[in-house]
Amino acid sequence: MSIAIVGAGAIGGYLGVRLAEAGEDVTFIARSNAAAIQADGMRLIEEDGTEIHSKSVKATRSMQEAGVHEVVLLTVKAHQVGPIAADLKHLIGPDTVVVTMQNGIPWWYFLGGHGGDFAGTRLESADPGGLIADNLDPKHVIGSVVYPATVLTDPGTVKVIEGNRFGLGELDGSKSERVLALSQRLAKAGFRAPVTSDIRAEIWLKLWGNLSFNPISALTHATLEDICRFPDTRAIAAEMMREAETIANALGVTFRLGIDKRIAGAEKVGPHKTSMLQDVEAGRPIELEALVGSVIELGRLTGTPTPHIDTVFALMRLLAQSLERANGRLAIQGA
Repeated sequence: MSIAIVGAGAIGGYLGVRLAEAGEDVTFIARSNAAAIQADGMRLIEEDGTEIHSKSVKATRSMQEAGVHEVVLLTVKAHQVGPIAADLKHLIGPDTVVVTMQNGIPWWYFLGGHGGDFAGTRLESADPGGLIADNLDPKHVIGSVVYPATVLTDPGTVKVIEGNRFGLGELDGSKSERVLALSQRLAKAGFRAPVTSDIRAEIWLKLWGNLSFNPISALTHATLEDICRFPDTRAIAAEMMREAETIANALGVTFRLGIDKRIAGAEKVGPHKTSMLQDVEAGRPIELEALVGSVIELGRLTGTPTPHIDTVFALMRLLAQSLERANGRLAIQGA
């Protein structure tokens, strides 16, 4: 199977090495990591320290050069999708599957068969200006929820901290041949890839932790373990999760876990730095709107108060602005 992976970071690299070693034809669409991959392939350090060095993977900076693929794994951060959306057409043929692997509420949340009062609604926080929706037809999309914790230690080298599960689901909830085939390919590569009939509920379960743990860690420079064990930050996370659960319930989503179990699951990951904290430490743009701003937007849409989420969001916007000024970039939109 020809698989294009857009983004050769921590998650993209993890997927790419394992899929290539399982016999798939893998091409990375990368920027800063392309040269390293072209020169020496991609390395993966597993949880147990085992190293896999895949020299069969290809890399290019150009989607046009890569051409049409059977599967496109979109592994860049949520705020990076819009700027590249117009170029995705070079990778997509009539039957191409595009797997969205971003954290947070996706741009297609109310599209692709979503019923209810908000069907067809575009979320500005998830798709500013409608760039993604204008360039990517939801009929190509399979949703995914990314659970592993991984880090890019060097260009072309990824270390697995924990996990190998990638939830999959069609936007209309069907168990289609294509989503089942993709699940089988991922399973062959050593991943757990269960297919769900309610991908939106699965997204909320992951987001439940992301919207609280990520910004709290970025503000405090604390690990998941520290946040969950410190009573004050644990309480703030719980309140943010409680507000988010109320919004999800208003949208017809019910969580299969309680807040305490969700926090306990995060604590078990141990002294792991969230992706948002890693971005802060590296001075990179923060994945803020998709993880937190989108929940606030849904709160306004459903008439749900979000005082704790609003407060943390305000603090994070200031932090993001400070980081961008420090790096000579423009202030974040709307700040």
